Amino acid sequence: MSVPSDKPPSYNNSMASNPGYQPSYGTIGGVPAGTYQPAGGAYQPAGGAYQPAGGAYPPPAGAVPSYNQSHTNIVVQPPHSIVIVGGCPACRVGVLEEDFTCLGVFCAIFFFPIGILCCLAMRQRRCANCGAVFG
Repeated sequence: MSVPSDKPPSYNNSMASNPGYQPSYGTIGGVPAGTYQPAGGAYQPAGGAYQPAGGAYPPPAGAVPSYNQSHTNIVVQPPHSIVIVGGCPACRVGVLEEDFTCLGVFCAIFFFPIGILCCLAMRQRRCANCGAVFG
């Protein structure tokens, strides 16, 4: 099998022989974009003007399309307060300490077996931070 000895012409030589040639990138069949005319004129649908499906019409010029977005409401809840067992309800900082009242100690000493129960029943709670007395 023999290889042809003819080489193709160079780019410069082919452009010099066709000075009016314009490359038609992105067009079909070498026809420049925007110049195509279909045979027989423009297409006219039967029954008059085109009606979109469902009676919907395109939005007017300058309108923002909705894209069927759904709105979501976000509710921000305040942080949960931490309740410390034995904490002061007045200042919420201090810790309550239990103290025996003077009358409770007196009952425990002078009415020994029953007085101890009275002493335990007459305890007071005092806040170490603000000094408030409870119960």
